[in-house]
Amino acid sequence: MNKLQRLLQSKVLILTICAAGIGGTFQYGYNISIINAPTSYIQSFMNKTWLERTGVPLESKVILLLWSFTVSAYPLGGLTGAVVAGPMAIMLGRKMSLLLNNIFVIIAAVLAGFSQMAKSFEMIMFSRFFTGVNAGVSMNIQPMYLAESAPKKLRGAVALTSASFTALGLVLGQVVGLRELLGGEESWPLLLASNVVPALIQLMALPWFPESPRYLLIDRGDKESCISALRKLRGNSDLSAELEEMLAEQAAVKGQRAKNPWELFQNPAVRWQLVSIVVLSSAMQLCGNDSMYFYAAYVFQEAGIPQDKIPYVVIGTGSCELITSVTCNMIIDYAGRRPLLLGGYIFMAGWAIVFMVALSQQTQISWMPYLSMACIFAYILSFGIGPAGVTGVLPTEVFDQMSRPAAYMICGSLLWFNLFLVGTAFPFIVKSLGHFCYVPFLVVCICTALYVGFFLPETKGKSFLEISEEFKKKNFKTQTHAAFYKGPEEIKSTIL
Repeated sequence: MNKLQRLLQSKVLILTICAAGIGGTFQYGYNISIINAPTSYIQSFMNKTWLERTGVPLESKVILLLWSFTVSAYPLGGLTGAVVAGPMAIMLGRKMSLLLNNIFVIIAAVLAGFSQMAKSFEMIMFSRFFTGVNAGVSMNIQPMYLAESAPKKLRGAVALTSASFTALGLVLGQVVGLRELLGGEESWPLLLASNVVPALIQLMALPWFPESPRYLLIDRGDKESCISALRKLRGNSDLSAELEEMLAEQAAVKGQRAKNPWELFQNPAVRWQLVSIVVLSSAMQLCGNDSMYFYAAYVFQEAGIPQDKIPYVVIGTGSCELITSVTCNMIIDYAGRRPLLLGGYIFMAGWAIVFMVALSQQTQISWMPYLSMACIFAYILSFGIGPAGVTGVLPTEVFDQMSRPAAYMICGSLLWFNLFLVGTAFPFIVKSLGHFCYVPFLVVCICTALYVGFFLPETKGKSFLEISEEFKKKNFKTQTHAAFYKGPEEIKSTIL
């Protein structure tokens, strides 16, 4: 409770979290979910527009292909955003990058909002691309900004708010997409353009809050601005210990420049850190959580829920992710990172087995659809309690200030590439494996749990330098053993 009280005392830190989150990872969740409600209306608009242009209607296969391009534009934009996020974070700073990132979503909102008026479905495709760029940048920079701004004992909880804002965006996108609000046939352009509202809120709010103190001191060498930022974020707390830790980190990276992604692959000093983030970032998308939403409507229908009520029940799946991410937020600095990741993937593996059995017996046993429905909620809950949030925190904790932006570029690129890969491959997996389509995801969950259990060190409550030292022991294990034999030589040369 002491940690919670300290967090509540620091009003500026809480408001900084909200200002960064509303225009940051909130947009990722929101823009994933708002595209689902108007699917049929946009496809109809594509056909109508083409008919007016050429006098010939589109074939159903061509409409599906155009829709695939529209959907694929989002992860493609996300991949682009992840690549440019690193240079933006280094050159512009964390806060300024988040502010300028809103330009992409404003362009996207204008394109989508006027697409029907301009009779151009191509504008929707470009809109989704720019929306993806915005999400790609914010998914990388927001957790970096918040983790660097948070005190050591609250670093996990503060950085994990990125996942909570993603889940909040997902739920609000599902709510706003209801037919009664903006999900109707006439209002879908407004629905797609509604992402401009969080962008405008962030543009008005975030300038009032400080830049990352670590960025100011270590990257820019501006000690006075760093102390000023710390005072705003910590209130009346004693800053001497935290500042001393930052100065020690500054001394450790003195004379170094910000690393490029390919330099991390060539550097043996970050080998295990890199392997860890590659495994966990890939597993986050390859674990099958997003594919559960693919099955949700079918399973709910089989459970006897009326077709017109299914959108309301689907909101429950997003609410599950929100509840668990907030819960994880509260316990991460007590439980630690490893137990949450390990537990999440073990539970997901278990629920994947039950889900496949339930799907195979869906038509044979009357209560199986209800078990399938329970599995969907349980799988999403298991994902939210650990992998959803902890994965985004780790790159900040396991890499130093000079390597962190490059590490996030690698993480973000893997996240978006794997999102595209799963989205493209999953329909074919379902067609090939049928009810056992979750076997590949089951393998990913088991392998990731084994990696976390055997190879990932705990980072809870440790300074960035302490974490670096722990990984250094793993990266140079053979050299460390060799170093012990040099001891007697040093003793012999000592004059008594």
